[in-house]
Amino acid sequence: MLIFVDMDIKKKFGKQVKKFRLEKGLSQEALALMANLDRTYIPSIEKGERNVSITVIEKIAKALKIKFSVLFDE
Repeated sequence: MLIFVDMDIKKKFGKQVKKFRLEKGLSQEALALMANLDRTYIPSIEKGERNVSITVIEKIAKALKIKFSVLFDE
């Protein structure tokens, strides 16, 4: 019997955003400001509550100064 237990993609993405944000020493509010997003948006992304657009993903990657694809690495 195969049991497939996998974290939701939104939660995985949020976890990566948080990881890189903390590595850069940024608050959620600072990242939101740098990415030109509402300050309440980053916490909901990190919790996996948002289904973010490709545009938002690009803004976050640029603000974190990382490649877009790194946010999808496990």
